Amino acid sequence: MTLNTVVDAAASDSGVSLSESTITWSTVKYATTAENGFVSGSLDKKTIVDRAFKTYVLENRYLKVTLVPEFGGRILSIIYKPTGHEQLYRTEVGVPYGIDAGNFYYDWLMVYGGIFPTFPDPEHGRAWLKPWNFNVVEESAGEVTVSMSIKDDFAYSAAPGRFLKGSTGIEATYYVTLKAGRAALDARVVLRNPHDSAIDYEYWTCTTLAPGSDPKNPKTTGGAEIIAPIEAYTTPAWSTNLSEGDESLGAGRSRFENLRYFRNWPTMGIAYAAPDMQGGNFWGVINHDNEEGIIRIADNRVTPGLKMWTWGFPSFTNETDARKDLNEARPYVELWAGVSDQFFHRAKLPARGELSIPETYSPTVGMSHVTHANENILINFSAAASGVNLQFFSIEPATPLRVTLKRGDAILFDDDVKADPKNGNRVSAASPAGSSGEQVRLTITSADGRELIAAETRMK
Repeated sequence: MTLNTVVDAAASDSGVSLSESTITWSTVKYATTAENGFVSGSLDKKTIVDRAFKTYVLENRYLKVTLVPEFGGRILSIIYKPTGHEQLYRTEVGVPYGIDAGNFYYDWLMVYGGIFPTFPDPEHGRAWLKPWNFNVVEESAGEVTVSMSIKDDFAYSAAPGRFLKGSTGIEATYYVTLKAGRAALDARVVLRNPHDSAIDYEYWTCTTLAPGSDPKNPKTTGGAEIIAPIEAYTTPAWSTNLSEGDESLGAGRSRFENLRYFRNWPTMGIAYAAPDMQGGNFWGVINHDNEEGIIRIADNRVTPGLKMWTWGFPSFTNETDARKDLNEARPYVELWAGVSDQFFHRAKLPARGELSIPETYSPTVGMSHVTHANENILINFSAAASGVNLQFFSIEPATPLRVTLKRGDAILFDDDVKADPKNGNRVSAASPAGSSGEQVRLTITSADGRELIAAETRMK
């Protein structure tokens, strides 16, 4: 795969730039019908062909973001420039699979990677291989906002029975924003129902995550951990083997402990947050091989569903040359944000209704976990008798910060801290004898006193 970009270096140093380029993606040879159904007998794994797509590159001093509107309206790449590492998975050679198995809308699938919207059906929906319309909404030194949009006015006549029949007419627009001085990418999905009656539908944002990896060969590593503030998960009947290493919590639920770690996924499978995200506003993956991560921050009262998927850890330990062993099972962690709790549990979009889903995708460095996050800062905050420990990543690294830690009336730490975009920040403080209270409170403010994040943690 070749990813060529044209970079406006002056703009990316001082602000934000938008440029156009092309990408070449290899796939095995195959053919589809006019409705995107798979042509029986067309799969030829002995022949690799190249496909060229037009790309759009958003760049500032911290991020280099590549969009591919014409294949699923996706964010294909997020490179975190202070480390030079990729945050998203990308398939080296696309291999169709699931053909005629009844699992996907077009009765087959081929993974490319990145982040992309899926609707109005689950399991990658209908638009993952469709061209989306691209528009520039705002372009200035301070901000670039673009949109990718599509209308569900198409249908596959041979879709398996459990999928919606006919077109829904739902209009989807995916806004992507990069701002100067901001080390995170902001996005917003807007769904509109143009009809005078409510529509059954599903919406899921699919993310394939591989933080801290080589941009030329992005993949999830053996040290990957799913970061999500949930206590339990459930699995479909065919994926119950995933839960064998975790404590049963009854009613088909398991404690979310061992399955956090990619190394503990024995095979491919699905796990869902149970009962859902319960209002938690972040999830993502941290690569403990180099403590780099990518975290999605969002109002998960709007997207309460969290679906987790991998091909299993053998996809990492048994990985082979993608161009010699043409296998769809590759090492990546796939996390999904849904408006419903599980696949094939449909929601309703009201008549003439609109749903807006804001999201922020932030890299992290130097963090072993995330306990709290917002659009400004991500933290890992803990306290024990031996002391208080804080790791944090500032999404606007140039902003001067003031960090204050208090236990009761006792001030444990109160000082100016300069954000470190390459290594992250760590603050440790002793808890003096005689300090009162079981809670330790953190506040991080800007130099002018504006609160950026506040949190409390209980002494352990």
